[in-house]
Amino acid sequence: MTVVTPNSKDFSGTVEFSKGFRPRAEISHVLFDFDGTLSLIREGWMEVMARMFLEMLPPQSGESREERQKTVMDDIARLTGKQTIYQMIQLATRILERGGKPRDPLWYKGEYLRRLDARIQDRIEGLQDGAISPEKFLVHNSRALLENLTRRGLILYLASGTDAHYVKREAKLLDIVRYFGPRIYGALDDYRKMSKKLVVDRILQENRIEGRSLLTFGDGYVEIENVKEVGGFAVAVASDEARNGSGKIDEWKRRRLLDAGADVVIPDFRDATPLLKLILNT
Repeated sequence: MTVVTPNSKDFSGTVEFSKGFRPRAEISHVLFDFDGTLSLIREGWMEVMARMFLEMLPPQSGESREERQKTVMDDIARLTGKQTIYQMIQLATRILERGGKPRDPLWYKGEYLRRLDARIQDRIEGLQDGAISPEKFLVHNSRALLENLTRRGLILYLASGTDAHYVKREAKLLDIVRYFGPRIYGALDDYRKMSKKLVVDRILQENRIEGRSLLTFGDGYVEIENVKEVGGFAVAVASDEARNGSGKIDEWKRRRLLDAGADVVIPDFRDATPLLKLILNT
C-alpha cells in the first residue's frame, strides 16, 4: 500500500491506496459494517470478551499467561466480523481440547452479552434520554459520509455480527436508520440463516448488479473479504475506537484488513468527500 497517493493535497489525514487502485464510477450500492465502522457504542467489546475467555479457558501445563492471551486474541480476531456465536463455539472447542467440560456456546454468548451490557449501559441510557449526543458514539464524520452517499442516490445496507435487535436499537439511538431503511441485518438465533456473505449475495441478486457495483466500508476482515470475492471495492476503516477523532490508524486492524484485500485504508471519515470523489470518479 502507498500512503496518501492520488491527489494527496485533497486529504487532511492518512489515506492508503492499493497499487492497483482504479476509480469505480459504476458503484451503485454500499454495504456498511456497524460496530467499529459506524458505531462506537460497543467500544471495548474485545476487552470484555478476552477477559471472559481467559477466565474460562483451562491453562495448559507449562503455558505462560502471555501464551494463553495470544491464543485467546488470535481466536477472537480470526472470527471478528462473523456472528458472535462463532467466537463462543471456538471457546467451547478450546475448553474441550484442554480437557475441560464446555457449556453450550449459547450460554457463553449470553454471559458475554451480560458483561458487555454492564459496560455499555450508561451509554445506552445517555443516548435514550438525550444526555449524550449520537455524534459522540459515531465514528468521526460518519454522518457526513452517509449524507453524501444518500445525496448521490446510492443504496445503503448495514450488516453486523451483533444480534439484529441490538443493531436496530443502536442504529435508532444513533439516528442513522433513515439512511438504511429496512436494509439493516444482524445475527439471528439460527446463525446459519444470516451471514455477511448472504447479505452480499442478496444485494447482488435482488438488485441484479455485478460485484463491481458494490462498495463496502468495514473494520472487520469478513465484509472486506466477502465483497472482494465478488469483485467489489473495499474501504477498510482501521478506526481508533478508544480515541474517536484522533485520526490515528489502528495498526492491528490495518494489518488484518490489508490481508483481507482492502483497496483503501482510512482511520475514520474525515476525508470522506475527496475519497468518494476519487473512488466514484466524480
